[in-house]
Amino acid sequence: MGFENHPLRVLAKALRGGGAAIPDSQATPLEKEKLVSYARLQQPSVHLALLVAWKTASRWAEVADLSFAQFLLVTQKEVIVDWFQTPKGRTHDPFKASRFAVIQGPLTTEIAMLFKKCAPFAPLTRLSTSALDSLWGQSVQMQGYTAHSIKRGAVKHLLPLLTSGKLSPHLIDRLTKHEEEGGPGTLSRTTLRYAGGDVDLARALETGKVTRHL
Repeated sequence: MGFENHPLRVLAKALRGGGAAIPDSQATPLEKEKLVSYARLQQPSVHLALLVAWKTASRWAEVADLSFAQFLLVTQKEVIVDWFQTPKGRTHDPFKASRFAVIQGPLTTEIAMLFKKCAPFAPLTRLSTSALDSLWGQSVQMQGYTAHSIKRGAVKHLLPLLTSGKLSPHLIDRLTKHEEEGGPGTLSRTTLRYAGGDVDLARALETGKVTRHL
C-alpha cells in the first residue's frame, strides 16, 4: 500500500477537517456505543442529529445546518443527504462527489423513525457546537469529549476496515468531504454536472459502502 493510500494519510486528512491540525492536540475520539447510548437519552431532534453526525462522519456544525428538505430520501433501509443546500455548502462547488451521503446499515431504521417525531421544516437541531460542548462538559457520561469527538470517532472506527482492504481510501475521503478532485475513483465535474442532484447519482457515488460500517 503506497503512501497516498496509507490509512494514516486518510485519518490525518479527515481529522484536519474536524478543525485541528496534525499533530496538535485534538478531541478524544468518541466510541460508537457511548454516542448511541447517550443519544437515546436525548430529545428526538438531538438524538437524530447525533446519529446523522456519526453515520456521515461529519462535524457537528455541518449537521446542525441541515434542513429536513435536504434529505432526498428517508426510509428504514436508506437515508440520503444532500449537503450542498446548507449555508456552508452554497459557498462550495456543487459538482463534487462528496455532495451526497448515503446512510445505510446499523441505525438507519432508528434515524427514519426519529424523522417522524421531529418538526419537518425546522433545522435538524438548534444546538450549536459550543452549546453541545458545554452540555457535554456538564455530563458525567460525556466528560472529556467535545463535538469534534464525533467525527474523530467515526473515522477511527473505519480504520480497521481500511487496513484490512475492505474499504477504499477514496470512499472514506468522499464521506468525510475531503476527496481530492481527479483522484482515484472520482467522477469528473462535467459528468457530475450532467448527472444532476438526485437519488440515483447519490447511490452511484457509493458512500453507502462506508456508512454500512458506522
